[in-house]
Amino acid sequence: MNLILLEENDFSAPQRVTLRDRRFQHLLATGQLQTGKPLKIGIINGRIGSGTIIVFDEQSLDLEIELHQAPPPPLPVTLLLALPRPKMLKRVLQGVTSLGVKQIYLINSYRVEKSFWGSPLLQTEKLREQLLLGLEQARDTILPQVHLRKRFKPFVEDELPGLCKGTTALVAHPTADRLGALQPNRPTTLAIGPEGGFIPYEINKLAECGFTAISLGERILRVETAVPALLSRLLPG
Repeated sequence: MNLILLEENDFSAPQRVTLRDRRFQHLLATGQLQTGKPLKIGIINGRIGSGTIIVFDEQSLDLEIELHQAPPPPLPVTLLLALPRPKMLKRVLQGVTSLGVKQIYLINSYRVEKSFWGSPLLQTEKLREQLLLGLEQARDTILPQVHLRKRFKPFVEDELPGLCKGTTALVAHPTADRLGALQPNRPTTLAIGPEGGFIPYEINKLAECGFTAISLGERILRVETAVPALLSRLLPG
């Protein structure tokens, strides 16, 4: 845990917080409980700063905090991701959050198993847990927004044209030409399909919205590998 994220209900006074949950347990387990010890903290969707341990026991700790720093800038990428299997989704959500993506659309595809949409992981609180882990890793505070789109065609025809307007629109596809269109610091809408890629019909529908197909090469990658590989090309130098 590289950053302790605070909720509004953690505050007992304007500059004092009390922790009792997994954050406290983490500090206890890693031997970081020491009176006067400074810790890196941030408030969700707010600023970053430091917290000093005032008092602690076996059940909780109190911190005096000071928030003085803005969170890191977001990555200007809207990610459209064909819903992966639940175990993989956990890792992907944490990874893209740590890379600074703030708009995530989980979309349907012909190759997405229908059972995936019934996963408890798609509940709001479960999604939030994974996003928080990604923020803690990257020392960021701004929660991404996750949007669920269970119907591919209505999403692409009715919503996507407005969503990708004014951005570089790219779709990862195994048989496309190699990379060349990825440019850091430009607003980008990036679509990544399931393993094996989107089917031709889906690629054509995305092309109608102005998407250009790109590829990482001949190798067929797992989604959890392809996503960070592509997003890393969009990180500022």
